Amino acid sequence: MIAYDLQCSNGHTFEGWFKDSKAYLDQNKKKLIACPICNDATVDLIPSTFAIKSSPAPKTGEGLTADAALTQLSQQAAEFVEKNFDDVGCDFAKEALKIHYGAAEPRNIRGVSTKEEEKTLKKEGVEFIKFPMPARPDTDS
Repeated sequence: MIAYDLQCSNGHTFEGWFKDSKAYLDQNKKKLIACPICNDATVDLIPSTFAIKSSPAPKTGEGLTADAALTQLSQQAAEFVEKNFDDVGCDFAKEALKIHYGAAEPRNIRGVSTKEEEKTLKKEGVEFIKFPMPARPDTDS
């Protein structure tokens, strides 16, 4: 079994369990996967929020250590977020609340928030994921 984090076109996130990746692809193509909140059948995979680090770092099949593979995966996830989420900076909590209450169009957003703002978002029932963005290599040199 494999668990995927999924998101409907209305922005609701949920988890789906499948026999394998082919089962997910087949069911999604046939529109058999639906959001449990709004029943929308337009569903996409979203990056998962966890990883398990083994120790010591063994070599993977491609010659990468587990640490290097994790770093590569983290960078790929960060690139996905950068390309597919609007950067609202310090206004993350404000924009998330506007979207939650229908004052702004639903969309993927990213930004920063304080612990107090995160408490408010949780209290208001706004779902969000804290995703540490890896440091970008200095491209000026």
